[in-house]
Amino acid sequence: MRKRRTLGISLLTLAMAGLSSPASHGAPEPLTLSNSDTTEMVSIGTEYLQGRANTVTNDGASAAARKLSATAKSRISPALAARIAKEYAQLARLRAELREANGGYTRAEVQLTPGTSSVNGDEATVEVTEDARLYYPNVPAGDPAFEEHSVPHTLTFIKDSEGDWLLNSDRVESNLTGPGPITQLAEPSSVPASDAEDEGQMDAGSGTAPTSGTDGDKPVGETSLASDRVTTKAAAAGYNYGKMVSYANKHWKNANRDYRLYGSDCTNFISQAMIAGGWKTTAGSISSRKDNKKWFYGSWEISTSYTWAGAENWYWFAKKHSKRTRILDNVWQLLPADVLQADWKRDGIIDHTMIVTKRGGNGEIYLTYHTPSKHNVKLSTLVRKYPKAAWYAHRT
Repeated sequence: MRKRRTLGISLLTLAMAGLSSPASHGAPEPLTLSNSDTTEMVSIGTEYLQGRANTVTNDGASAAARKLSATAKSRISPALAARIAKEYAQLARLRAELREANGGYTRAEVQLTPGTSSVNGDEATVEVTEDARLYYPNVPAGDPAFEEHSVPHTLTFIKDSEGDWLLNSDRVESNLTGPGPITQLAEPSSVPASDAEDEGQMDAGSGTAPTSGTDGDKPVGETSLASDRVTTKAAAAGYNYGKMVSYANKHWKNANRDYRLYGSDCTNFISQAMIAGGWKTTAGSISSRKDNKKWFYGSWEISTSYTWAGAENWYWFAKKHSKRTRILDNVWQLLPADVLQADWKRDGIIDHTMIVTKRGGNGEIYLTYHTPSKHNVKLSTLVRKYPKAAWYAHRT
């Protein structure tokens, strides 16, 4: 390490003489954006993300939506404009696919909440949280009226030759282990193999939606879903499924501060919901945290079991060792408070965990999860968008 050269005159002497210390020759420190610039950038970002959302709705081809998209495009850089031209075409195709699958979305509402910001010369960055609602058509009585998500973004801006700010890039700040915002085209990422236990290899099943994957055990199913619920071991233990659902509805966006957040938080969130409904933790310690027979939460990550926040590990505890869940033979048998897991790449490692927050009057199933934070997403949307995934449907 290079040593700092000592000045002949101490800083104390300079201060006493009323002189400033030598100026740094490095790059200038970023400054905080003015309120007016921040407001302008949030407005540009809102128009841009609203335009993307409009493109996946059935009203996306309306004159109002085209005008909004055109306004947004006039305030983005040429580099970003070239990229989103292709993305808008993909989003339009997705709109058509979802409309065929389940009616798609009628309209969208997008709001941005600004966070920290900085400016360095002609470049600026604003962190925002996107809260969006995508409305469903022909909603049966009692069903959710919309899907919603809350996702952090980092927006970067540059100045053009006239000194106006242009949106130059949009980065979603999420690991996206689960299906992300419908307007983002990135695929969910798989959990690294190093995060899974060696025993966590399972038969992905047929993989044909909507059939769930199985782990080789004979599926147990009954024709009556209502009777199926009351005959489970969980029901006999007195679990409160309503509290599980209420917990998910309350904390899908506003995380419970009694628990830490993980970079991939989906299974941590589901474990919390199970606790709210009456699941009991097992005894455990640092030395047993990798044991899939254990399920416990500690003050530190190192004192918390792998099964608490690892999707693959949760499967083995819940289904195999504790027998608190069993795998259904079809995802469309899921009921409120049941859990659905996904293996996106069909590599035998479960990547993502979700909870059912509503079973609709027409048989549709609505799912809620973290990473990213999403509420009341239609199962038919996920099955259509990710046809190669293997599904593991748990009766809790």
